[in-house]
Amino acid sequence: RIRPQTPFLRQGEKMQEKTELFEKALKDKDTKKYVLRLYVTGTTVKSIRAIANIKKMCEEHLKNRYTLEVIDIYQQPQLAKGEQIIALPTLIKKLPAPLRKIIGDLSDREHLLYGLDIKPKP
Repeated sequence: RIRPQTPFLRQGEKMQEKTELFEKALKDKDTKKYVLRLYVTGTTVKSIRAIANIKKMCEEHLKNRYTLEVIDIYQQPQLAKGEQIIALPTLIKKLPAPLRKIIGDLSDREHLLYGLDIKPKP
């Protein structure tokens, strides 16, 4: 009597599931919604530069897949209290996880893309 080799069948099924999960992850990579908050200090040169840099990067790499909230801590200091901000400007990536903080005027494009997990690290 020949018995079917179900362990191999199960391995094949597991491989198919893994392949499907991998393909879904690749597709989801381009549809993830980014939630970003940029904390600035009024209309300083660094703040203005940070706003321009993040808007440009979002339009180039996250078109229609992001929300960006710019918060001036001079006008809304209560919004910065819970975020443990130590320097400004500071960009916080809320979603997708993990949460990330990037400090500065965001002019280093490569650092920004790596920090936001848009471009994988080499």
